[in-house]
Amino acid sequence: MRYIGQAIRDFIKKADMVLLLLCTIATIFGIVVISSATATAGNSSYIMIQTIALLLGIVIYAVLTLIDVDIIAERRELLLLFSIIFIGLLKFFGIDGGTGNRSWLDVPLLPMNIQPAEICKTFFIIILAKMMSVNQNKLSSPLNVGKMGLLTAFFFGFIVYVSSDAGVALIYVFIFLTMAFAGGVSLIWFLLGIGAVTLAAPVVLTMLDEYQYNRIMMFFDPSIDPSGQGVRWHTNLSLRYIQNGSVAGQGLYNGTMVKGEAMPAQHTDFIFSSIAEELGMLGCVAVLLLLSAIVIRCIYVGVKSGNFMNRTICIGIAGMLLFQILVNVGMCVGMFPVIGLTLPFISYGGSSVVTMFMAMGVVSGIHMRPAPDGTAQYIRPRSSLSLSLE
Repeated sequence: MRYIGQAIRDFIKKADMVLLLLCTIATIFGIVVISSATATAGNSSYIMIQTIALLLGIVIYAVLTLIDVDIIAERRELLLLFSIIFIGLLKFFGIDGGTGNRSWLDVPLLPMNIQPAEICKTFFIIILAKMMSVNQNKLSSPLNVGKMGLLTAFFFGFIVYVSSDAGVALIYVFIFLTMAFAGGVSLIWFLLGIGAVTLAAPVVLTMLDEYQYNRIMMFFDPSIDPSGQGVRWHTNLSLRYIQNGSVAGQGLYNGTMVKGEAMPAQHTDFIFSSIAEELGMLGCVAVLLLLSAIVIRCIYVGVKSGNFMNRTICIGIAGMLLFQILVNVGMCVGMFPVIGLTLPFISYGGSSVVTMFMAMGVVSGIHMRPAPDGTAQYIRPRSSLSLSLE
């Protein structure tokens, strides 16, 4: 009991309470908006699951704050093995959560389904950060870039293979790019990567299913779904939600289209559109400012940390959040294809909320243990374009 009491005192004194407060406010706001978006269908189960996820998330936040992330990173092989097994279960026991992807596990006695690839994002960040830390003096060598790229490609391909969820798999790619850039990988590698993607794009497009191909190409070809009843349907509905809200919105529980449940995913992937109709542009700006504050706080903790690995972890978590925010909002306003990514802390989804608090707990733990490291490099070399590839 004495140890538990001391741990609680340490958490209260040293944890990042600013970050916890921001995340809690965002999640509670999300619960309110979810309650409105699901009022017609009966919102009690949605509210209960999201509230349980919030409480569980806070507990996990506290536990991970008290655990030194370096202890976790030293066991990166076990993290990798666990992630492979956990995600691999989807091949045999995955269920369709209504999106066409087998991304969830239905675990008995739990009130919510679990999304393994969502939870393992934090593990991936820690594994990658440890790899970069061990090789930080030769981070741009072909061997080290190849190992990091291979790890990322494995997670991307494995997730798509077992669950067909390309949206979550893309987050892993963006995390890698963010951490590699912040860690100081030579810009030459990014230029080579852009060239490779450009050359491979036509081939990859031909390998997509028809609906996936059309979702991307509709931005360039007006002849695709001119009636708006196919791949443009979600986007067109979302824009109508936003137009209905105008500046101040129609009010919570009063949105015309929200009450009519015009959009099946108005409490998950398109919750930003629901916010736009009921709270207007002002509500949307408030949400974006709140989420931006969380991203900035993660970056701040990373920059203030004196340890290369810890800094890279914080930047990776900030990149993960930023990617999901940009894609989700961009999808709702018609700038990106519909790929099914939730808005962090706001959208309905127990796994998503728990994962976010798990990642934030790691950041809080880093905030709790500043570790000066005079050899750490955060600012990339001035002549990164001319670095040798060793």
